[in-house]
Amino acid sequence: MSLKSRIASSLIGSLWNDQRGVTGTIVAFALPILVGLAGFAIDMGHVFQVQRALQASTDAAALAGAYYLNSETVSPTTEATTFSAVGGSKNALNGASVTMISGYPKLKCLTSVSQSCNGPNAANAIQVKQQATVNTWLSQILGINTLTVTATATATAGGSQALPLDIMIIVDTTASMNDPDTSCSVSGATRLTCALTGLRTLLAMLNPSDQVGLMVFPGVQNSTQATYDYACNNTKPTIVAYNSSPVYEITGLSNSFITTGTSPSLNASSDLIIAAQGGGTSCNEGLKAVGGVGTFYGDVITAAQTALTSDGRANVQKVIVMLSDGDANAKSQNMPSGEANNQCHGAIAAAKTAAAAGTWVYALAYGSPTSPTPGSCSTDAPAISACSTMQQIASQPSFFYSDQTGGTSSCTSTVNSVSELVSLFAAVGTSFQKPRLVPDSTS
Repeated sequence: MSLKSRIASSLIGSLWNDQRGVTGTIVAFALPILVGLAGFAIDMGHVFQVQRALQASTDAAALAGAYYLNSETVSPTTEATTFSAVGGSKNALNGASVTMISGYPKLKCLTSVSQSCNGPNAANAIQVKQQATVNTWLSQILGINTLTVTATATATAGGSQALPLDIMIIVDTTASMNDPDTSCSVSGATRLTCALTGLRTLLAMLNPSDQVGLMVFPGVQNSTQATYDYACNNTKPTIVAYNSSPVYEITGLSNSFITTGTSPSLNASSDLIIAAQGGGTSCNEGLKAVGGVGTFYGDVITAAQTALTSDGRANVQKVIVMLSDGDANAKSQNMPSGEANNQCHGAIAAAKTAAAAGTWVYALAYGSPTSPTPGSCSTDAPAISACSTMQQIASQPSFFYSDQTGGTSSCTSTVNSVSELVSLFAAVGTSFQKPRLVPDSTS
C-alpha cells in the first residue's frame, strides 16, 4: 500500500473511532424530549394541586347547597355555585379556568337516606360537578398546552339516619307581633305570619320520628282557651297575667303534625299545623298575637323544659326553640312574686337549667335591641341588652340566630350568617341533622 493510501486509511479510522460527535448529536436530539418529560412531570404536580383544590371547593359547594335544601327563601343551587371554584365565587381558583359542568348543581331525591323529599325543592341531596382547565408550562414542548380535571361531590341534607327529637317551640305572641315585617320573604306579612311561615318550614324538614309541641307567651287563661289558637271558631283566646297561673302550652308533644310512609308530608288536620298555618283545610284560624301584659319568658322556658321531661320520651334528644325579641319588660303587677326584677337574667338562668339537663336550647332573636337599659331589659341590674340575653339563652353559639333584615342589624350571630326570619327556621331544621358528604354513587 502506498504512503498516500496508508494516510487516508488512518484518517478515516480515526474519524470512525471518535464517538464525541455521535454523542453530541444524540444528546441534541433527545434534549427536547427529556425537557418535555421533566416539564410534564412538573406540570402534573401542579395539576394535582389544582385537582385537590377543585375537589375541596366542590365539597364545600355541595355542603353549602345542602344547608339550604328545601328553604323557601334561599336557592340551594345558587348557594352551591356561590361556594364553588368558578370565577368570581368564594372559592375561585388561581391559575385555572373553572366551569360548572352543564346540569349542575343538581338536586337529587335519594331513596337510601331517611330524610324525606318534602318542601319547595322536592330533594334531600345536591350534587356538584366542576371542571378546571389548567394551562401547562413546560409540557408545551410536547404539544400539550392544557390539561383538564374534574371533581364531583354529593351532600345530603341530613345524613342517612335521622336523630329522633322531642322539640318544644316557643313563639312570642305579644302585641308587637302584629306589626308588619317589610323585610320578610313573605310579601305583606306581619311579624307573626312571617314567624308562622318559618315554623311551617321547620316542621316540613322534620321526620315522623320527631315529636313537636307548641307554647306561647303570654299564656292563656286555661286549656280551653288554648284551643282557640287552632279551633275553627274565630275566637281569640283570653290572655292572663304572668302571675295568674297561665297556660303556655297550646299543643303537646306529638308526631301527628306529619304523615308517615315513604313520602311524609305536613298533616293539615293536626292541631299544630292549623295553629302554624293560620287554618286547616276548611277554616282560617291559627295562632294569634293578643298580648296586653308585656313581655316575660323566663317561666315559659321552665314550662317547656318541664313538658319535655314529663311528656317526652326516654333516651331522645330534647330541644327548645324560642322566638322573641328578648326585651323582657313586664310590669311588676303582672309578674309572679320575686320575678319582677332581672327578668332577662332570670330567663338566662332558666335556659341554663334546661341546658344543664341536656336540652338543646335554640334562640331566634327577632329584632332584638343591642342597647341595654333603658334601651331594653329595663328591669335588669346589671344592665343587659335583649340581644345579649338571647345570645346567652342559646345553649351554644351555633344555636343562636338573629333576624337582621326585619330587626336590628347590629344583633348578629358569630356563627350563623342567615339573617331573614323564614331562613332562620330553615337553618334550625338543617342544624338538627348537619349536611354531610356521601359517595357520589349513592342512590
